[in-house]
Amino acid sequence: MPVARVKAASPPGGRPGRSGGDESGPFSGLLSTVATALDRGRGSATVPAPTAQATTPRSKTIVATSERQRLQLHVRWMIRRDMPEVLDIEGEAFEFPWSDGDFTRCMRQRNCIGMVAEIADSVVAFMMYELHRSRLHVLNFAVRRTHRRLGVGSLMMGKLAAKLTPDRRSRIVLEVRERNLPAQLFFRSLGYRAISVLKDFYQDTTEDAYLMEYVLPAASNEEPAARRLAG
Repeated sequence: MPVARVKAASPPGGRPGRSGGDESGPFSGLLSTVATALDRGRGSATVPAPTAQATTPRSKTIVATSERQRLQLHVRWMIRRDMPEVLDIEGEAFEFPWSDGDFTRCMRQRNCIGMVAEIADSVVAFMMYELHRSRLHVLNFAVRRTHRRLGVGSLMMGKLAAKLTPDRRSRIVLEVRERNLPAQLFFRSLGYRAISVLKDFYQDTTEDAYLMEYVLPAASNEEPAARRLAG
């Protein structure tokens, strides 16, 4: 069962979105620490190697581990040649995965952006999100199974949160399946809160979804405009 994942309102012409992450329990670092580390690293950060065991985080560190167990993580925009690896991660993470066409339709939208995280030129996570006037809307988010619980998902969400500003886009919204408790716990740990239940939200099942929201501290907390695409 995939850990955390986000699929929000469906890709344009597709199915409802979903969100996920990479951890089912406590993870290293708070959102502010992650965002700061990514900002200082200009899009790059370090995470422990897949064989390393994460320990209790120390002050001003993301994951407490020896230098020889750390790998360089680079977050960048998604490009077309990433699709084989992205589809592979999507397929292993979700029971009802997006198709190549779903990703293509989403990327063709002017307000839809894709990001990937890579280690040693290999994509280990991806995220799709939309830009709106006052918010960012995460549509799809997953981490490769071999790289979960290493802080990769936390780093990517921190990178996204660093794009928020008090006077413009001040919040992030996403939908999580009602049964996906690991994802709910993951996002709660990052400061997200469930603000409403979206009844019969998904086209592939009759399952409800929780609309979750992260608000930039000191920003106004307006009611998010949840939308569901027809299908």
